[in-house]
Amino acid sequence: MIWVSTIMQGILLGGLYALFACGLSLMFGVMKVVNLAHGDLAILAGYIAVGVIAVTHLPTLWSFLLVVPIFAVVGYLVQRTLLQASLERGPLITLLVTFGLSVVIENALLQFTSANSHSLPGGSLVTASFTLGPQLSIPYLSLVIFVVAVGVLLGLQYFLSSSKQGRLIRAVADDREAVQLSGADYRHVFGIAAAIAFATVALAGLAFGMYSQFVPTTGTDQILLYAFEAVVIGGLGSLWGTLAGGIILGVVQQIGAQINPSYQILAGQLVFLAVLVILPQGITGQRRTA
Repeated sequence: MIWVSTIMQGILLGGLYALFACGLSLMFGVMKVVNLAHGDLAILAGYIAVGVIAVTHLPTLWSFLLVVPIFAVVGYLVQRTLLQASLERGPLITLLVTFGLSVVIENALLQFTSANSHSLPGGSLVTASFTLGPQLSIPYLSLVIFVVAVGVLLGLQYFLSSSKQGRLIRAVADDREAVQLSGADYRHVFGIAAAIAFATVALAGLAFGMYSQFVPTTGTDQILLYAFEAVVIGGLGSLWGTLAGGIILGVVQQIGAQINPSYQILAGQLVFLAVLVILPQGITGQRRTA
């Protein structure tokens, strides 16, 4: 029963990783942008929520309604200005720009908030759990995060496949020049995709703030790494592959931790390296033939 509990905890943790990774996967799938500031944006959302709660005394869940839309607007503006200018100069410039954005965010947080750890209050949602057996306990917060992750991925999949803007995003991802010749502004489409990606990473950052404590360096040290690994394991640009990659990473980490607490991170890295060697296109990717 203890191994069943370990696997269950890993699956739920994978939902959090998938929530972090879906924005990274979307930006790469549409714009071929690897956003190195992804993790720092998540932590920035957490710190903004801490400030909002301190000033307004709103419950944590209500702060979601303020922070997530703000990040959507910021994502659109950042894409239309900073990222679009770098995209027109080449993919290497985009990497350098997002790396610089990561450095700026991290150092600004260290300057204005100190290196002290913070967390978002969640009340009974954080502490409560329900039992399915003598050794199987499911925390409510982990279950809610997993359900939200699946809901976000379902919503994104429906949006991309059924809405006019979603089909336009897919068209731009397939052939930017053809869409531009048809009269659509691909820069605006990129901005919409970035807005969605920033909104999802803000949602993930707030969920992580309730799940664990965070400091200004957490975005680079943990979140970006786990999100990138989930995307690569699942397959670059695949939303459902991202969920599968997150679950695999979470389960392997929990099994490693059950064997020895010091093996948790190592186990995930070993699986990541194995996928790169055996299935470099990811578990849901298509093999390319000459």
